[in-house]
Amino acid sequence: MATNIIHFDDSQPAWQQAFYAFLAEKERRSGSRRTVDAYSFMLQRFFGTLGKPPDKVTSPEVFAFAHGIGPSGRKPAAVTIGARLACVSSFYRFLIRMKILSTNPCDQLERPRVSPAPPRGLSAEEIRRLLKAIPDSPTGLRDRAIILTLTLTGRRRSEVLNLKVGDISQAGGLFYTYRGKGGKQGKRELPRPAFEAIERALTAWTRDLGTMAPTESLWPSKHSNSHGLTSGTFYANLRRYLRQAGLPPAGVHILRHSAAKLRRDAGESVEDVSRFLDHSSLAVTTVYLRRLEGQEDRSWDKVAAAIGV
Repeated sequence: MATNIIHFDDSQPAWQQAFYAFLAEKERRSGSRRTVDAYSFMLQRFFGTLGKPPDKVTSPEVFAFAHGIGPSGRKPAAVTIGARLACVSSFYRFLIRMKILSTNPCDQLERPRVSPAPPRGLSAEEIRRLLKAIPDSPTGLRDRAIILTLTLTGRRRSEVLNLKVGDISQAGGLFYTYRGKGGKQGKRELPRPAFEAIERALTAWTRDLGTMAPTESLWPSKHSNSHGLTSGTFYANLRRYLRQAGLPPAGVHILRHSAAKLRRDAGESVEDVSRFLDHSSLAVTTVYLRRLEGQEDRSWDKVAAAIGV
C-alpha cells in the first residue's frame, strides 16, 4: 500500500501543528537527530497510510500498523513492533499533555516481550586493535579522538558528538559539560588522553580551541563549517575501522559498554560503574550527580593505561 506523506502547515488542525512541537521536544530530550528522524518517518507513515486524524484512530488500527509488514517487506520482529507502539504512544501522550486529546489507543495494547541481547563490550586489547586501524589523516585523528572520548568517559553517542568548543573548561582542571538523557546537564572531568587527542585532531584540521567560536563543534567535517560531523558518518567510519581491525560489526553504543567493562576490569565496583554511566534510579542518580558534578575522575588513568594511550 502506498504511503501518503503528510505536509503540515498553520492552516491544518491543532494535532498536526503539534507534530512539530512533539519532534522538537523529542530532540531536546534525546539529543539525537536520528531518533527524531525515525519518529517523524514512522508517524507520517502511520497517519498518512491510515488517512485518519488521531481522535478517529482505534486500538485495532494501531495494532495492525505495529504488526504489519513495513517498507522492508519483511514481517516485523518483536523489537520493531515495540518501537512502533512506543512511537505512536509517545505522540498520543504528548497530545494528551497538550490537551488536544484525552485518550491513547495504545493503552489497550499489550507490548511484545523482547529478550535483549546481552551487552557486549570490547576488551582493552580489542580497543588497542581498533585504534591501530585508524589512519593518521585529519579524519582519522578526529575519529580517534571521538572513540577515546567515548571509551574514557562512557558517555552516550549524542552526548559526545554534540560537544561544542564552549563545553570544554580548563579553569581549575580539565572538564566537559554535556547534556544527558532527558535533557539533564552534567559536568565531568575530561580525561587528559581524550583532551590531547582532541587537540591533535583540531590541529590536523587547522583549528585551535583558543580561537574557535564556543558554538563550533569539536568534531570538524569538510561538509560543515560549524555543525560538525554527523552521527551517521561517524557510525559508518566506526564500522569500517572495526572491520579493518578484524573485529565484529557493532554500533557506537559498544564503546559505552566497553567503558563499563574496562572500569570493572580496573577494579571499580558495580555501584561505581552505575554512577559513572548515570544508570541508577532517578532519585539515586540525582544524589550522585550532585556528588560527581565537576569532580575529578579517579579511574580514567587505569583505563587509559589498559588501552595504551
